[in-house]
Amino acid sequence: MKKSELRKLHLEKRAALTREGVAAMSEQIAQQFFENTDLADVRTLHTFIPIHRFNEVDTSLIYSRLWLDFPEIATAAPRTDLSNGRIESVQFDASTAWTENHWGIREPTDGELIDPKLIDLVIVPLLCFDEYGQRVGYGKGMYDRFLARCRSDCLKVGVSFFPPVGSIEDINEADIRLNACITLDRVYRPPKEKDAVK
Repeated sequence: MKKSELRKLHLEKRAALTREGVAAMSEQIAQQFFENTDLADVRTLHTFIPIHRFNEVDTSLIYSRLWLDFPEIATAAPRTDLSNGRIESVQFDASTAWTENHWGIREPTDGELIDPKLIDLVIVPLLCFDEYGQRVGYGKGMYDRFLARCRSDCLKVGVSFFPPVGSIEDINEADIRLNACITLDRVYRPPKEKDAVK
């Protein structure tokens, strides 16, 4: 299927989820993340902040535990520069103040800007993915452009409530592959990928 068809289908599938279901499944994904990710060499982790009206995976279950159990790992979140459409990575913690951007997405209002080259792991938002590590997002290409600015060895980890789709027909050279995608019951990795996610 093409990205536009997959995007529509998975937006509908997520819209059908209940708030309680999203919370329970997010806990399962967070558990999978900590059970299957080697964080020994991770010093800076960038994560998307969930858009609750779109029933996204609640990544706060991951970054809140990082603050408690892995305080040596800095956490960063996206902030969109509307002048150029680029994602900036901004360090945040439990004391950070937040605001809503143009699209109603929560962003840190202040905090140190993090050079993408210093990021070791990115938790990437998606609507669906395939077993080759390709993903379908919301169609603006902002995360692909951001990931292209990260180091080649930066781990790109997706999180999904649903298993992989059969194939994504209209992949292009600007699409950045995931190193892994964590679902409710397992971690999918593209063939021949070797990284810290087991």
